[in-house]
Amino acid sequence: QVQLVESGGGLVQTGGSLSLSCAASPSIFSFNVMGWYRQAPGKQRELVAIITRGGSTNCADSVKGRFTISRDNAKNTVYLQMNCLKPEDTGVYYCNAKTFGAGESWGQGTQVTVSS
Repeated sequence: QVQLVESGGGLVQTGGSLSLSCAASPSIFSFNVMGWYRQAPGKQRELVAIITRGGSTNCADSVKGRFTISRDNAKNTVYLQMNCLKPEDTGVYYCNAKTFGAGESWGQGTQVTVSS
């Protein structure tokens, strides 16, 4: 059974930093792609960043140069380092794991609030 547990959200001022973690089980190598999505109030959930099983990464244009996705294979954990945060980064951040042909799983979400 897939479990994704996020942590690390919180309240930060504009320009600050936060680091999110997603602890996955079973192994992160069970999944083809893992990523972070976010949903702001009244808006649709949107992709923030992804990392493939092979280690390739990509992120949304709105966060390029500010956010970095990475992973620790030994800890089965994917991270999202968020720097230079803006109020528009506010939302619930969700960890996502996809296995091609077998569907996807979501974490419970963690709130990130950036005050102006």
